[in-house]
Amino acid sequence: MKWSISIQDLKGDVFPAQMEGVKLVVNKVLSSHFQVAHTVHMSALGLPGYHLHAAYAGDWQLSPTEVFPTVVGDMDSSGSLNAQVLLLLAERLRAKAVFQTQQAKFLTWQFDGEYRGDDYTATLTLGNPDLIGESVIMVAHFLQSLTHRLVLGGELVYHRRPGEEGAILTLAGKYSAVHWVATLNVGSGGAHASYYHRANEQVQVGVEFEANTRLQDTTFSFGYHLTLPQANMVFRGLVDSNWCVGAVLEKKMPPLPVTLALGAFLNHWRNRFHCGFSITVG
Repeated sequence: MKWSISIQDLKGDVFPAQMEGVKLVVNKVLSSHFQVAHTVHMSALGLPGYHLHAAYAGDWQLSPTEVFPTVVGDMDSSGSLNAQVLLLLAERLRAKAVFQTQQAKFLTWQFDGEYRGDDYTATLTLGNPDLIGESVIMVAHFLQSLTHRLVLGGELVYHRRPGEEGAILTLAGKYSAVHWVATLNVGSGGAHASYYHRANEQVQVGVEFEANTRLQDTTFSFGYHLTLPQANMVFRGLVDSNWCVGAVLEKKMPPLPVTLALGAFLNHWRNRFHCGFSITVG
């Protein structure tokens, strides 16, 4: 399990998601509470696949991004399922359950509890708890706002199974300015640092550095996000220290509810090239 402090949304908005093959996504809103999506993916690296995604959102809305209860499920053509359930147990207490199956076999079951104070957040996660086999993964993390810009915290990961037991402690910090955000995670497994900057309404950039002590490896990546509102286009690109270069171009087609995306990624070190095209309706 990898934890970072509220930086994933920024990363996903700057760095392009890798694309390969041809993908068709059809989104359908059935009501104010229920929506579904159909995804067909054809790839040269594997068999064609189909995914059915369904989401239910309740009536209790705390913020534009938080609605309770929420149930999300994704099932592919082989019968494998990914499901999440989010509940609001009290004004400050949230709970989440995650289940993942591979056809008829359970792979992952995870339970989260989160308490939000006035200036801090505490979370406890149990992953794959097995009382009979005496195995469990437990993750506890705590975030404290020292000022309205500076947040410090830590994460403790404890795992136990027959013949093996261990714990990893990670310290983390985040500083948020008006136009930029910087984060740093440091632990026995390595370090991860990131910096994201919004130059203006059209341009965003981000850099990330990660050092893994177990693999004796370090990586550096640079990403950028360019918005062209007059052309209804968004361009994202990246380059990293592993000689990987990639870019994704998205084009909306108003007044139709259609978005076209074209992406290409080249790994010079491994001499691999991937390209993809997707159509999103709805």
